[in-house]
Amino acid sequence: MSTPVISGDDIFSHIFIGAADLQKSVAFYDAALGALGIKNLGPFNNGWVLFGREKPAFIIARPGNGEAPSSNGVTIGFAAATPAEVDAFHAAGLAAGGTDEGQPGARGHLPGAYAAYLRDPAGNKVCSYTFV
Repeated sequence: MSTPVISGDDIFSHIFIGAADLQKSVAFYDAALGALGIKNLGPFNNGWVLFGREKPAFIIARPGNGEAPSSNGVTIGFAAATPAEVDAFHAAGLAAGGTDEGQPGARGHLPGAYAAYLRDPAGNKVCSYTFV
C-alpha cells in the first residue's frame, strides 16, 4: 500500500478551508501553526498551500468555485479504511438528512483517491477519503 498524499492521523483525511487573500492567510497560518510545530509544506495543485507535521493534513486555498469563502470554502475530510467505508459514509449521511455534494468514486486530483462528499443539514461540506 502506498503512503497517502494527505494524512490527518487516521482521524481526518484532511481539513481544507477557503481564503479570500491567500498570502495573508498563509502568513497567519505560518505564524499560528508554526508555534505548534506544524509546518508550511508548500504549494500544491491550483494554489493550495499544505500544512502538517510530516504529511499534509490542513490545506488553505481560494474556494474551488471562485466565490468568496463561506461554508462552501470549508471541507472537513474524514479518513476511511476502504472504498466500502466511503460508500457507507455517503449512504448513511444521505439517510440522516444530508444532501449529495459528490457521489462516491475515484478522484483524479490525488493519486489513488476515492471519496464522497456531502452537505450536512446545516449546509457544511464534509467528505470521506481513502487511498487505494
